[in-house]
Amino acid sequence: MAHVSENGSEKKMAEGGNDAELLKEKANTYFKEKDYENAIKYYSEALELNPSNAIYYSNRSLAYLRTECYGYALADATKALEIDKNYIKGYYRRATSNMALGKFKAALKDYETVVRVRPNDKDARMKYQECNKIVKQKAFERAIASDETKKSVVDSLDIENMTIEDDYVGPKLEDGKVTLKFMNEMMDWFKDQKKLHRKCAYQTEKITICGDTHGQYYDLLNIFKLNGLPSETNPYLFNGDFVDRGSFSVEVILTLFGFKLLYPDNFHLLRGNHETDNMNQMYGFEGEVKAKYTAQMFQLFSEVFQWLPLAQCINNKVLVMHGGLFSEDGVTLENLRKIDRNRQPPDSGPMCDLLWSDPQPQNGRSISKRGVSCQFGPDVTERFLEQNKLDFIVRSHEVKAEGYEVTHSGKCITVFSAPNYCDQMGNKGAYIHLRGSDLKPEFHQFTAVPHPNVKPMAYANTLMQLGMM
Repeated sequence: MAHVSENGSEKKMAEGGNDAELLKEKANTYFKEKDYENAIKYYSEALELNPSNAIYYSNRSLAYLRTECYGYALADATKALEIDKNYIKGYYRRATSNMALGKFKAALKDYETVVRVRPNDKDARMKYQECNKIVKQKAFERAIASDETKKSVVDSLDIENMTIEDDYVGPKLEDGKVTLKFMNEMMDWFKDQKKLHRKCAYQTEKITICGDTHGQYYDLLNIFKLNGLPSETNPYLFNGDFVDRGSFSVEVILTLFGFKLLYPDNFHLLRGNHETDNMNQMYGFEGEVKAKYTAQMFQLFSEVFQWLPLAQCINNKVLVMHGGLFSEDGVTLENLRKIDRNRQPPDSGPMCDLLWSDPQPQNGRSISKRGVSCQFGPDVTERFLEQNKLDFIVRSHEVKAEGYEVTHSGKCITVFSAPNYCDQMGNKGAYIHLRGSDLKPEFHQFTAVPHPNVKPMAYANTLMQLGMM
């Protein structure tokens, strides 16, 4: 009888393995179609049937990378290597996850392993060299950093003596000031893929809330076409992640800064997790600014980004931030006002949470899918709103198929304004109107518009351009 039972068990395991393979193939099909959520679903179901398959974990890790769930991607890659320490793709996946999280030394260690095992693999060696270059650059920056008060880039600029050449026929400031005429001319100039003169670039009953724009300049112009240009009677709030990924980030940020100068009390900009040096180095903004202007210009952008507000409270009823709520209870609006924001964000704490956290459907908190900050449930949202006498929060930070999402019983709203994100996600974009004394949200959706043939990530770090993301 024991022999029969053992054979039956083996047969059941074999059937389970076959079913798992079918689920993996189904997941692979969804992955090829760029339907990453369903790919993750079926890889997960395959793992339930066969939890000791390194390939399943590695494949799901890549799907998590594509959806920017870097923490989950890192965990899956690590699990694949626990199952099979000789599985080379696992080292690639883990290195990519660590690169995305800015953990360059950890990534370098995995690339070293791949190169050691495959010394003749040109692709592996090139990735190792690129990562090693970043690690050395970071070490050099730390070595030359001074404990003295850092001087502003502005101190080294001589804008008055910058000459506008006779052959420059683009937009010019009027007596050094931004005007509506200048803004209209600048947007048309950028639309034709022309460059603003560096002298101008250096000087540069409802409210509409927009989410991530990520360097998608032509979609930004479409928002203004649909919803009207900013003005004293048509105020806007852009909720972070203006740059990176899209290859027209310079045009986006100069347009947004121009309107901020033109309407300082009616045009608002909040900082996102991509208004930071690590993200800009990996995802394209630093490379784009250096290609279109200078390294000094990027340093100035970096400095300005550090002064952007982290959150905005509207009529004492609605709190807007890029990421979300906090890893611990008890945070008040007064605590937020006291944050020293003029810096690169730390790895934890309220400043990190405002830029990085995400909502989740279940109560409580859990480890972040991104590997930074946390995920917070409806009970966390409820307690925060009650303590601070607020009605709801508006945040961005996540791609949504419809351009927006309402969760936590209507008390947590996500808005994302980059349609067909990275030219591949197929999502709609959206913006929100808050009207009247109750600030009831009205949602407006839009689709992507054509843009010049410059692909997303064109200026990104070499490792990102290789399609690893």
